[in-house]
Order: sequence, then structure tokens, then C-alpha cells
Amino acid sequence: MTRTATELPVLSRKGAPAPPVRIVHLGLGAFHRSHQAWFTAHASDAAEWGIASFTGRRPDAALALAPQDGLFTLIERAADGDRFEVVPTIAEAVDGADTERLNELLAAPSTAIVTLTVTEKVYDDGGPDSPLGRLARGLAARRDAGAGPIAIVSCDNVAGNGDVARAAVERIAQAVDPGLAAWVRENASFVGTSVDRITPRTTPDDVALVAERCGYRDASPVVAEPFASWILSGEFPGGRPAWEDAGAQFVEDIEPFENRKLWLLNGAHTMLAYAGQLRGHATVAEALADPVCRDAMEAFWDEAARHLTLPALDVPGYRAALVERFANPRIAHYLAQIAQDGSLKLRMRAVPVLRAERAEGRSGIGAARMIAAWMDYLVSVVGQRAEFHDPLEEEVRAALALEGRERTVALLGLVDADLAGEAAVVDRVDSLLGTFAED
Repeated sequence: MTRTATELPVLSRKGAPAPPVRIVHLGLGAFHRSHQAWFTAHASDAAEWGIASFTGRRPDAALALAPQDGLFTLIERAADGDRFEVVPTIAEAVDGADTERLNELLAAPSTAIVTLTVTEKVYDDGGPDSPLGRLARGLAARRDAGAGPIAIVSCDNVAGNGDVARAAVERIAQAVDPGLAAWVRENASFVGTSVDRITPRTTPDDVALVAERCGYRDASPVVAEPFASWILSGEFPGGRPAWEDAGAQFVEDIEPFENRKLWLLNGAHTMLAYAGQLRGHATVAEALADPVCRDAMEAFWDEAARHLTLPALDVPGYRAALVERFANPRIAHYLAQIAQDGSLKLRMRAVPVLRAERAEGRSGIGAARMIAAWMDYLVSVVGQRAEFHDPLEEEVRAALALEGRERTVALLGLVDADLAGEAAVVDRVDSLLGTFAED
């Protein structure tokens, strides 16, 4: 007799011990689990490297994982089918509000690494209750305990994320205690990274699929594409897992690899997110299949590629692999999810390419088209009285209340104030509005 889902056992360690915590993670979410937790699970010394993962604003992820002893199922969704894997490296799933536990772990000499997936906007938020504010207080506990140096590894899509994390943590530490800022400078290594694995939202169907195929209940599985990349640059004074066993690369200069990912992968996602929704599409795969969206993406790639010249980047191969990944018909990567926080994302994805092209005497039309698509998307969303998410939402709404060129200048100013002051750039963006109107 087939058992119903409620009769199946809950995924658990069945009394087996979790790996000892040596990594603290801030930002427990699906991407962390499909990426850093997965890479750690595939290191040859994984049994020595447990992760204590703390949630961000809400405790939901910890509440789902704690009854499962931190275990979860990774559904690797390829074009030819699904593969299932239990990832055992999260030793503790903790509510981010539990700062007592965070301080305790950071004060432990055995804790060697802090990894971060806190989103781009958190690096500008220096509040004491922000993730980085909690991290600073935890580092104070480590200093007071004499627990030694530690590596802090940003895994967010921020250009120069290691340096950005360093500046943010030192700024907050200075506000807490100037002596703490000095300790951070002496004892914290900030590692820059480029991370990559498409991880769409988990659906109720995915939860049901795990129960059917695996024979246990998992309240919080994760879906990811087969591809995974992690490129790191920096020092690990307290040691690290053998992440290279899972394909991680360690390089001297992260910036070219970072730009390749930000411009080619993230930039393409941003272009498809706005152009695709304007043309009635819901997923990356649908937008890619639309020649109008595909041509806009390729034109932007052509511009970006002119500024990615390091041979090791293999830009033609990287582009071909991205097309294959984006076209995976079984990964439902929703454009509405990618479209969030546009003013922030465009600064890192469109603006550098636009500036580089203009510096060499070209118009940067591909990058300008992405910015124009964002503006059209906002007009459409607000016109339909639908929600959108942006750290500058209030300013965006004020700009949208304007008309014509004034609106273009105001919106462009939220992305880059200097570009908004260049008449030629404003003219170019303004001329591209309406590019993706449905046929």
C-alpha cells in the first residue's frame, strides 16, 4: 500500500551527529543552500566543516529546517530529468534574531569562516539590527574572547564584494568601538568571490515530488540547475574546506571573473527580466525564445565582451554555456523575481558597460536599452497598480509622477546621477523607451 505524504518519515539525521560548526553563515536562503552548503558537502573534508546558518529578516527558513536537523534535499533539475541529493552540511539552522548564539559561535576559536548572502542593499545599511550590525557585535565577542583571526566571505552579487564587505564592516565597527575597527583590520580577512548557480523558488509541487521520489517528507527542498561556479580570492587564516574538490577556483585577481558574471549572466537576466515581462513572458526560458529579447541580450553581451579581455575568461564559451543554461525548459526562473531592486542592480550591470563603451567613443546602446527597459517596466507595473520592490521605491514613485524627458532624467538619476547629467545619455535612453512594446 502506498503511504500518503503525511505518513512518511520526516527527513532527519536519525541520531547521527551533525558536523562540528566551523562556518557561520548570515542569510539562510535557497541560494546559500544550493551553493555554499552544496560546495562544502562535496569537499573531501566535509565531515569537519559544519555550517550554522542564520536567517535574515524572518525566521521561516530556520523553522522549516530545524525539525529536519538542518538537512534538506537538493533537486538538481537538468533538461533530461531530476536528481536528488540530501545535503548534510548545515549543522544548525538559527533565527537571525538569536544574537546570543551568533556571538557564542563567533567567539569560538573553532569558527574559521563567516559567509554572507545578505543581498546587495544590506551593505549600505549600517543599523545595529542589520546582518552586518550583528556581525560587528559578534566580531567584538570574538575579540574579547581572544579567538583569533577569521575569514569573511561575501557571496553577494556586488562588484568588489570583498572590499565592499570590508568597508561596511569596518564602518559599523568604528561606530560600535574604534578599538573594534582596529581589531577587524588586523584580524579579519575579507575574501572576494564570484558565485553562480541558478536557484529558482521552490514550489509545493517540488515538495510533493521529493515525498514521492525519495520516500520522506522535506518541508524545504531546494531546486537548482546542474551548473555551479564559485571563484574566490583571499586568505583563510583559520583554514577552509577543500572546496576545489567541488570545482571552486582560487585566483589572485577576482575582478575580471566578477565582471564576467555581473555583466554577462546577471546583466542578461536583468535585460530579459524587463524586456521579457514587457512582452508578456514569465520565465527566463520564455524570454530567451523571443527573438526581440534574445537580440537585445546578445547586443548587450557584445558591448560587455569588448571589456572582458583576459583569455582565461573564455567569453565565447561562457556565453554559449549561458544560452544553454537559460534555455533549460525545466528551470522555471521567474522574471518577476529577477526584476526586483532594479535601481541597485543596474548600477552594477548596465552602468559599467555603458561607461566603458562611452569612454571608447561608442554610444553604449545595448546598456542604455537595458535601462530604458527598466523604466518602461516601472511605468507598466505602476500603471497596473501592481507591486514592485526597490530600495528606492519612494524616489522611484516620485520620478514616475513626472512626464517625458523629466521622468527619464529623474529615473536615470536614481541609477547614476552623473549619467543623468549627460544630455547625450539621456537622449539615448529616452529614444529607446518603448523598444519592447508587444507586437
